[in-house]
Amino acid sequence: MAVEGGMKCVKFLLYVLLLAFCAFAVGLIAVGIGAQLVLNQTITPGATPGSLLPVVIIAVGAFLFLVAFVGCCGACKENYCLMITFAIFLSLIMLVEVAAAIAGYVFRDKVISEFNKDFRQQMQNYPQNNHTASILDSMQEDFKCCGAANYTDWEKILSMKRVPDSCCVNVTQGCGINFNVKDIHTEGCVERIGGWLRSKVLVVAAAALGIAFVEVLGIVFACCLVKSIRSGYEVM
Repeated sequence: MAVEGGMKCVKFLLYVLLLAFCAFAVGLIAVGIGAQLVLNQTITPGATPGSLLPVVIIAVGAFLFLVAFVGCCGACKENYCLMITFAIFLSLIMLVEVAAAIAGYVFRDKVISEFNKDFRQQMQNYPQNNHTASILDSMQEDFKCCGAANYTDWEKILSMKRVPDSCCVNVTQGCGINFNVKDIHTEGCVERIGGWLRSKVLVVAAAALGIAFVEVLGIVFACCLVKSIRSGYEVM
């Protein structure tokens, strides 16, 4: 028995929310992949709160997309079991997103601490490892920084009065040798890049809470539709 009256409006709004969930899911997956790529260049891989957060974001995004598909099928066919499944799974996703948002806020400083440790470790490998050197040079050029805390950190790594050429304001070959301080970036990369990472974590946390609010509406609409479908079965 097809839903009637106000439930048609609820069903239409649920379709709109399901489309929004699909968009949110794709967005979460994109953000998670982007965060993972950034962390792979700045933090040594491992089971730490900072490095696991992008994996959680990607998993939630993929699961949300699957749940939205189930909800769409349930609403289209007005299937009681599918709508119940949709409401339950959407509730679980909402709880995970709220937990991830809280974890992102709580561990934001932990991410910076890990980055500081790993950046200094990569600095030690700079003279011997071309791949590490390329990563650090790219980060220093992109964020206009030099060293971990400041440019003097390189004095412990490189001999004589020298910094990587990527520290220079105008990057040219050999510009880091016998440099003049006014010609290089003096601010450390940990503070500059760390602040950028912290802001991204907070944006993801805020987005997760915003999505959770929309999901509450989806759960309410799904429950209303389930009640209407069940009433139709009882009448029949």
